[in-house]
Amino acid sequence: QVQLAESGGGLVQPGGSLRLSCAASGSISRLYAMGWYRQAPGKQRELVAVIASGGSTNYADSAKGRFTISRDNAKNTVYLQMNSLKPEDTAVYYCNVELQEMGSWHRRTKWGQGTQVTVSS
Repeated sequence: QVQLAESGGGLVQPGGSLRLSCAASGSISRLYAMGWYRQAPGKQRELVAVIASGGSTNYADSAKGRFTISRDNAKNTVYLQMNSLKPEDTAVYYCNVELQEMGSWHRRTKWGQGTQVTVSS
């Protein structure tokens, strides 16, 4: 089994910063793309940023210039550094990982449980 442990959400004032972490553990053979999505109340879940196993990144337009995604392959962890936060960034942020489990030839994706980010004065 594979577990994803997210942390780092919370309440922050506009203009502030937060760093989200998502650590994967369990019977992992290989990790591929790792990413962050978010879902605001009444809206669909949307991609925020994704990082490939080789380190290439892709960002939503709303995240470009303010958010930075990174990963530590030795720790099976992906991070999202969020700066210059705005009230419209308020959402539940979900980690998503593409992986291959030990003993399996197939890739699959797994979602984290979500962490709340609230940007408000």
